[in-house]
Amino acid sequence: MFEYFTGKNYVWNFAVVGALNSGGRIDEVDRACRPLREIAKGNEDVGTVDFLNSWTAMVDQLVSAADDDAKKGHARTAGQAYVRAANYLITAERMQQAGTPEREATYQRCLDLMELSFELNDPLTRRVAIPFRDTTLPAYFTRPATTDGRPTPVMIQWNGLDSTKEHMYVSEHNQELAARGIATLMVDTPGSGEALRKQGLTSQVNTEEWAAACIDFLEEDPAIDASRIGIVGWSLGGYYAPRAAAFEKRLALCVAWGANHNWGQVQRRRVEREGERPVPHYWDHVLWVWGETDLDAFLEMADGIHLDGVVEKIDVPFLIAHGANDRQIPVELARRSFDQATSSPKRELRIFTADEGGAEHIGLDDLGHVSDFVANWVADTFAELGAAER
Repeated sequence: MFEYFTGKNYVWNFAVVGALNSGGRIDEVDRACRPLREIAKGNEDVGTVDFLNSWTAMVDQLVSAADDDAKKGHARTAGQAYVRAANYLITAERMQQAGTPEREATYQRCLDLMELSFELNDPLTRRVAIPFRDTTLPAYFTRPATTDGRPTPVMIQWNGLDSTKEHMYVSEHNQELAARGIATLMVDTPGSGEALRKQGLTSQVNTEEWAAACIDFLEEDPAIDASRIGIVGWSLGGYYAPRAAAFEKRLALCVAWGANHNWGQVQRRRVEREGERPVPHYWDHVLWVWGETDLDAFLEMADGIHLDGVVEKIDVPFLIAHGANDRQIPVELARRSFDQATSSPKRELRIFTADEGGAEHIGLDDLGHVSDFVANWVADTFAELGAAER
């Protein structure tokens, strides 16, 4: 993995790589990071507000130039700059401690920039609200530019512990699916993104409830092929999505983009400082996501977050994509999900190596390589399912 900062600050380097592999420009990222080099030599938790301030200063310059382009009628240039600015802001916001005063305004600015980018440069994506309990799940919905006149297959995309629907959008996985004739519903599930930050919805074990809400929403759309609704989840989504596919039988296929077969076991390891963590201020973040206030109580609850006895119930095509050098989630957990998913009629375990790229957590070191593979597998599998129906 490319490591901008010297030393052993995996968490900060992981954030930088994520921004670069999600449409960031290296000069812009360098301008944001250069003032942080000395700070980054310390503990991953130290200096995260400095990180936010430095990246925000770069974003301010970028947005100012984009505003000028928008006034001149250069919609494409402005729209592209706004989405890059959102990428940088969501990177910096993700690094902050839960409760940091600057987080709320930063995230709202990110939401506003995303809307501007859609308006100017991506008419095929829109913001939607999925009815859920007595509220909604915020989401972005991308349609393919062209179809063959028949209803469109769709992938529900879920994030993980510390990402958002904005991270999913800037990864451009939705664009890869759209190019293959597949729509994408990118959802802030409880415990993530806007659902957590704006609505206070915390995570839960039984993710099939979220899947049911997403499917109910999609089935109301006559342009969607309700028989070909799939789900993909990355990072902790590698638990969320398989859990949903095991119990929500309207799903036609499932992708674990980074296996997370036993997330509770991983938490026990992290208490012992085994493996890397995804974000600074880790335990504060975890308690916020799950609505817990006590670490011991959280760990006891987390022991139940696993897929033993669950993936056996997945009876649709199932892809597990995992990095050989994943320093957050051991590759052994990917193999465990594959070995237990014996009811799947088409199961595949794809391990990405350092020689080819995509070997780190969710393949973030070469995100496009993994994204292409997943999109091709999904398109091929939807085609097989469509042919079987005919």
